[in-house]
Amino acid sequence: MEEGYESRRGSRWEELDTDILVRIFQKFSIFELTSGLAHVCSGWRAACCDPILWKTLDLSHMRSSFIKIPLEPYVYVERRSDEALTRILKLSMNLSGGNTRALVFHFNLFLSDDQLTYTAERCPGLRRVVLPAWNRIKKTGICKAIRIWKDLESLTMPSIANPPYLLTEIAKNCKNFKELKIMGPFEIFFANTLITYLPNLKTLSLRCSAIKREALIKILDGLPDLEVLNISHSYLVEYSVWQPQQKVIVRELDKTILEKASRLKRFLTCMEHQTCVMCQRTENDEGIVRWYKYEEGEWKVDEVSSLHL
Repeated sequence: MEEGYESRRGSRWEELDTDILVRIFQKFSIFELTSGLAHVCSGWRAACCDPILWKTLDLSHMRSSFIKIPLEPYVYVERRSDEALTRILKLSMNLSGGNTRALVFHFNLFLSDDQLTYTAERCPGLRRVVLPAWNRIKKTGICKAIRIWKDLESLTMPSIANPPYLLTEIAKNCKNFKELKIMGPFEIFFANTLITYLPNLKTLSLRCSAIKREALIKILDGLPDLEVLNISHSYLVEYSVWQPQQKVIVRELDKTILEKASRLKRFLTCMEHQTCVMCQRTENDEGIVRWYKYEEGEWKVDEVSSLHL
């Protein structure tokens, strides 16, 4: 009797409708999907490879095990941690079949150039990339990835000192690019580079940052197609006329900025430094928010719905 039961049970698993399995697997994390489910049987393998499961590859809960070091790249990632990420990426790429359209990494997940290139080559159709940590990614690595991602529309990235090399590649290769989120201080040089290379940008998020007032004005004047601008929980910085080296923090938007921003469809602001916890955190961290100190997942938040994770 037990033998007959085992036979019937095995038959049911083999014949279970793939659509039902896919709906079940949609509730699983990336770690569960790559834990060996595809090896159970051919039916499970087919379900594990369904494009719906891989539309977004979300590694926002995976962190590198690392220590800080005084020289570039300023972090040392432990070998086992690196190997774990490589394993997850290889398994995911094998199952996804190039169907991933959004790729999300944690702000403390430090990819190497090799890992980024491997992923980019197997996800050529990406439209959205959330990549907040670039410590181990070199100029050649990110530029190679951008050349592959011809359909890229949205990028979340850290603030970088030399943006022209990146924005040049985006302008040349990503004709549908329209949305940018920068995590970190926003300087005049970055604003000028955006205006030069991405004048058709539609959405820009600079939340939780120290923003040079002149940079904000340049953006409002120089990006005619900009529709949505988010500066929530940020503060403005300008320098004293009498003491050029003295930084002045501006906690209110003046009439000039408000008038220039009135043309936007959405201008998202919050500068309530007396009552807003996130505004206080940004100022206390001097415009470079130490996300690791705060609630897990807080870094994913954005007032722009298309950027919220």
